Amino acid sequence: MATITPTRPARPLVKAARDGRTKRRIADNVSAYVFLAAGLLCFGLFSWWPLIKGVILAFQQDNFVTEPEWVGLTNFQAVLDDPLFWTAWKNTLYFTGLALVFGYLVPFGVAIVIHELRHLKGFFRFAVYLPVMLPPIVTVILWQYFYDPGNGLFNAVLSALHLPESGWTQSPRMVMVSLVLVSTWANMGGATIMYLAGLASIPGELYEAAELDGAGVWKRIRHVTLPQMRFILLVLLLLQIVATMQVFIEPYQLTGTTNPDSITVMVLIYRYAFTVNNDFGMAAAMSVLLFVVLGAFSAVYLRLTRKS
Repeated sequence: MATITPTRPARPLVKAARDGRTKRRIADNVSAYVFLAAGLLCFGLFSWWPLIKGVILAFQQDNFVTEPEWVGLTNFQAVLDDPLFWTAWKNTLYFTGLALVFGYLVPFGVAIVIHELRHLKGFFRFAVYLPVMLPPIVTVILWQYFYDPGNGLFNAVLSALHLPESGWTQSPRMVMVSLVLVSTWANMGGATIMYLAGLASIPGELYEAAELDGAGVWKRIRHVTLPQMRFILLVLLLLQIVATMQVFIEPYQLTGTTNPDSITVMVLIYRYAFTVNNDFGMAAAMSVLLFVVLGAFSAVYLRLTRKS
């Protein structure tokens, strides 16, 4: 009786297949690293290098015409001695505080209202997000017409209602409120859409259980919506503060660079570089100070909210 010996695959064929898979894996990795390297190169060239160059420039006196001169900490001392330094920070913090009331809480309320609608949700999402698609300068020019003290829309409405007209951007008491209204209208669409995405991810069973327990609208928001939206609320709060601390277009276009009631940190940086001093070193020093403040705040904020 003949015995049948099991056939074994030839080792050279197995080795060749293994080598082929290895080569394909290496080729795929090389392609991925090439695309990654191109992205990192663009990011480093247009993001990190300007950041490093700005830090170097903060220690130089440079107007981009003559040769730069190393001056050490002189730029920082000059910035701190400027009477407008603390005024700009005070106005910026005031603007940020007002923006948190209007630009942080209002979009959340609008998102809840849209989320609760039975009909026309798509239309209201589009209507809320539409201002975000407009160029910022176009939005500010539009509101500049609204605020015009002579033929402006807002004063025309107040006059038709037999109410006293307002100076809006000319009034020291109203100027920051006016700027915040522009900023909120222009940017609230993005925050609203993010809030809506968070609300859509909340399981409906939680609301049904709350309704069965007799919870009204406010209790459902307090005990279901807010806990489920905690992470998104914390992230958007940080992004809101960092963004509003860098406000520039609204005060620059609506009130100019010389109004002490509306000058912000970014407007002061612009003044140093392009109008009053023509010294990019001072502008870079102010930018570094802003970067340090925002970086320190972000680090502390993330540390405090890590477990949230």
